Amino acid sequence: MPSTQKPMRYGHTEGHTDVCFDDSGSCIVTGGSDGDIRIWENLDDDDPKSINVGEKSYSFALKNGRLVSAISNNTVQIHTFPEGAPDGILTRFTTNANHVVFNTDGTKIAAGSSDFMVKIVEVTDCSQQKSFRGHDAPVLSLCFDPKEAFLASASCDGSVRVWKISDQTIWPLLQKCNDVVNAKSICRLAWQPKSGKLLAVPVDKVVKLYRRNTWENQCDLSDNFITQTLNVVTWSPCGLYLAAGSVDGCIAVWNVDTRQCMERIKHERSYTICGLAWHPKYGQIAYTDTEGNLGLIENVCDKDGKKLSAKVPSTVTKEYNDLFDGDDNDFLNGDLTELQSSPKVTANEEDDDDDLMLASGRPRHRAAILEDDENSLDTALMKVNSNLEGDEDDQADGLSVLPGSSTQRPFYDGPMPTPQQKPFQSGSTPVHLTHRFMVWNSIGIIRCYNDEQDNAVDVEFHDTSIHHATHLPNSLNHTMADLSSEAILLASESTEELASKLHCIHFSSWDSSKEWTVDMPEDEDIEAICLGQGWAACATSALLTRVFTIGGVQKEIFSLPGPVVSMAGHGEQLMVIYHRGTGFDGDQCLGVQLMELGKRKKQVLHGDPLPLARKSYLMWVGFSAEGTPCYVDSEGIVRMLNRGLGNTWIPVCNTREYCKGKSDHYWVVGIHENPQQLRCIPCKGARFPPTLPRPAVAILSFKLPYCQITTEKGQMEEQFWRSAVFHNHLDYLSKHGYEYDENAKNQAAKEQQELLMKLFALSCKLEREFRCMELAGLMTQNVVNLAVKYASRSRKLILAQRLSELAVEKATELAAAEEEEEEEDFRSHLNAGYSHSATEWSQPRTRILQNDQVEDSEEGDAAEEMEEMTAVQRHSKKYSEANKKDPTVPPGNVLDTMSKASKKTPASTSRAGNKQESPVLKPLIPKPKSKQALAASFFQSRTPSTGDKTMEEREEKAEKDVPETAAAATETIENKRPKTGFQMWLEENRGSILEDAPDLEETEIIKEGMSRFRMLTSEERMGWTEKAKGGTADSNSTEVKKRKRPLGASDEGRESQEEKSKEDLSLPRKRKPLDQPANVKLSAFAFKQS
Repeated sequence: MPSTQKPMRYGHTEGHTDVCFDDSGSCIVTGGSDGDIRIWENLDDDDPKSINVGEKSYSFALKNGRLVSAISNNTVQIHTFPEGAPDGILTRFTTNANHVVFNTDGTKIAAGSSDFMVKIVEVTDCSQQKSFRGHDAPVLSLCFDPKEAFLASASCDGSVRVWKISDQTIWPLLQKCNDVVNAKSICRLAWQPKSGKLLAVPVDKVVKLYRRNTWENQCDLSDNFITQTLNVVTWSPCGLYLAAGSVDGCIAVWNVDTRQCMERIKHERSYTICGLAWHPKYGQIAYTDTEGNLGLIENVCDKDGKKLSAKVPSTVTKEYNDLFDGDDNDFLNGDLTELQSSPKVTANEEDDDDDLMLASGRPRHRAAILEDDENSLDTALMKVNSNLEGDEDDQADGLSVLPGSSTQRPFYDGPMPTPQQKPFQSGSTPVHLTHRFMVWNSIGIIRCYNDEQDNAVDVEFHDTSIHHATHLPNSLNHTMADLSSEAILLASESTEELASKLHCIHFSSWDSSKEWTVDMPEDEDIEAICLGQGWAACATSALLTRVFTIGGVQKEIFSLPGPVVSMAGHGEQLMVIYHRGTGFDGDQCLGVQLMELGKRKKQVLHGDPLPLARKSYLMWVGFSAEGTPCYVDSEGIVRMLNRGLGNTWIPVCNTREYCKGKSDHYWVVGIHENPQQLRCIPCKGARFPPTLPRPAVAILSFKLPYCQITTEKGQMEEQFWRSAVFHNHLDYLSKHGYEYDENAKNQAAKEQQELLMKLFALSCKLEREFRCMELAGLMTQNVVNLAVKYASRSRKLILAQRLSELAVEKATELAAAEEEEEEEDFRSHLNAGYSHSATEWSQPRTRILQNDQVEDSEEGDAAEEMEEMTAVQRHSKKYSEANKKDPTVPPGNVLDTMSKASKKTPASTSRAGNKQESPVLKPLIPKPKSKQALAASFFQSRTPSTGDKTMEEREEKAEKDVPETAAAATETIENKRPKTGFQMWLEENRGSILEDAPDLEETEIIKEGMSRFRMLTSEERMGWTEKAKGGTADSNSTEVKKRKRPLGASDEGRESQEEKSKEDLSLPRKRKPLDQPANVKLSAFAFKQS
């Protein structure tokens, strides 16, 4: 399996940068020209520990918990590791030291300086020093012989020297120069580990290997891949491989025995390689360049496609830095006993040191497995002795070679489990920082300061009208926080003396007691918290979620299927992310629960899997300002819940596309759907920002990952579906009774239809008529009519015909939907009334069925008049909706208020207009209406008048004579019953309105009539209202006379206007206008019955 090169990341400022692993290989240590020594858990560690050793660092070395550095004040200092505490000065030079190295056991250091001097100093007693003079130029590099008999040094005078107390050997190998900065190569030397029988020296484009004692050039390692001068070399811990880095960013790895080049890696930007370090256990090489970047190469010289050890490499176990528990590594590392051995070779004394020591793991299993790894000297011999069984007693005496046994435990070579991500609070930075963000969200910021001077929490609100900034003491050592417009929620972990506590500061409370605290049960720690509207919640280590009211009353408790990762709240919604199981190969296995905690509690997502990018983990989880669940993973993918597609997750943005460098990231703080904004903080070389200076918030735009986004078609498709996804929240808000902006919804619908029409036109030009029909299926009826005209003008007659049929279908569906909505609203109004007795008004379904029977029987003109009455009722529905938009219009009776109540009131509109911010969810406020007026309207509509009773008697009498015709007439009379005074006045005066303005449509006639009706005196309006009640026989006789009156010009005009309005409303069937004989027949029939 070839080696894999990970992307480089920012480590230090520009300049020479050194790198090494610590003794155990658990972390990478780098030192830069900025004077900082940084300790990285792995390449993805975004918060490395930093030790400042001076103004500028030239070189450092690490061994046995001691950190030695050569700094700009011409001294070599020592610090403790990893604490970084200063531990004194080892030696001084007249100029700066260029390189420092430890010997094998860490008891001595060697330092070479620009004053041509080389010194060896005892670490424990710095007075024990040896100086070596002989170079004629600044010293470039040094290397201790593993047996500590020799010290090799390279200098700007072009020579490499091997020093012994009594003898010195000089090779004029390098090109001479006058200073370190002018040297073509820093010529980092390297002795072969353990035996020290070979010394590797980078000379121009080759690595020269010199034999110990004889100092003969045994061989040269070179490759055509190397085109520039080599700068630095390093051996693998087993001494079998040698790696070298060049000044143009090339890294080559050779097998020293075969002289074959095993790996060739090129720096992504061709910067000079100035530091190389081989992992002490695994096939990994860390490298740095002169620009301060850090890189990592994995699976180096791994021929068989296996890891070089039974243990999981540190890049896997440490892959997620502080996100994961250290205990998780135990079950990955310790189950198998490792044996690292090779057959003894009877050669000279120097070869005895080539034998590898036995390194046994935990004696959990007696069976041991020997694998090919970097400690092997000969893979052929390894295969011969591949069946070894170790016992605790045998480990002292040596290994016995046994034949293969069927009881031997097989080696597991499958996917490795991923350590589980630790719980975290969205919008927070790591807990171990002294100055950190506890939360940063759309409400405000909570900072925590925990240093020698102060241990406190600062709360700052983006909108100071919510609350003023607050400074709180942090005596309980709170580590988690959340912030809403109602309260501050804090939580602390348990200690030996104190239980884990949940502390709430309810600053919006109207009473004087604004704080409350709850202690968790023993051995139960809070791991995640969140706030919603009127409630708070916490998830604990006992796999429980506890819900509280904002005032501190304990509410529901429910169990989680796995350990919590994070949680978020918004309004009535609670979202919990937890571990569903164990992931493999770097993937996390997370689940999500989404619940609504309002009056009608329900679970929306029942532990569904949470999609993440490959080998990524969760970084942020929360809600948009409008209440849509969202989350971000470590690869920068932002996903949002698509309620319009069965609650699936859709990626809406990739923040990595906006990053300039591979180690740069964006730290998300908020998401807005209207306007479409992703609010985040750019972080250079890190995953989170520092608290000081205050970070600036950047705004990124959303982009759905559709195909062919560079083409016009792809762009319009992406814009259409993005608009659809980002306006799904409006349907959710209206369904749950929240306020929302009607204009935004209308604007979104208009924008979507325009995009569909553009796509339709583009498909027409491309002769894609079938695609045109597919697009038309997404259009509204009015836009389909426009598409019909466009297709006709484009001379696509077949397409125009199909579109016409589609328009008729859509009109039918629209009318059916309106009728259903009308029925539902009518029933809901009746159910909300004051009387629940079984009156004819509470049974609207019977009348609907009767209407259907009349239409099906098609009793001539009577049936047609019924259909016209239905059309008139639809006009009145439009009129009632128009009245609701104008709050000054007083409501009429029940039939005038059949449409749904408006979601916005004038008070809420003015309140929303005051704050030009993202929409705020508020409970549904019903339309203001006095109880007296409501009762009066219901009473008017339900009390049968004297005239109505007379009508019913006539109907009963008529049923005996002409049953079918009487049924139709009865329905006609019943449909005319619920009239208001305004409706009667409008029927009388419709002709005069049309004479003044003959071009008015039906809705405009009603509006004009309303304005004229308001101008009447109160006595006249009361008179029309009394007339509408029909309390006298005169009203009935007047009604009969009206029926007998022949149709005049005004009536014909009215019918034409009604016919025109019916076309505008796009009714499912074309209504035939009533002819004069039909009216005459019906009126004559009604007159006979009287």
